[in-house]
Amino acid sequence: MVALQIRDVPEEVRDALAERAAQNGQSLQGFLLGVVLREASFAQNRNLLREVAEWTVGTGVTGDDVLAIIDEGRAGRPGGAG
Repeated sequence: MVALQIRDVPEEVRDALAERAAQNGQSLQGFLLGVVLREASFAQNRNLLREVAEWTVGTGVTGDDVLAIIDEGRAGRPGGAG
């Protein structure tokens, strides 16, 4: 594991973060680790969504086409719509 250090954080920001951590029953370090992990996860999700969006580039397939195919599949299942 690596250690991260953030300099020049205003005292009121540190206090607000410490208060949030305490409300969650966490140390400030534990709370901030959660924030950093969520941000990294969001970045991975954005990359995945970008890759998925590129799958249909140049195919002529639209979002409406995909939704229609999903609806058809659901209608064909027992208990499906339709």
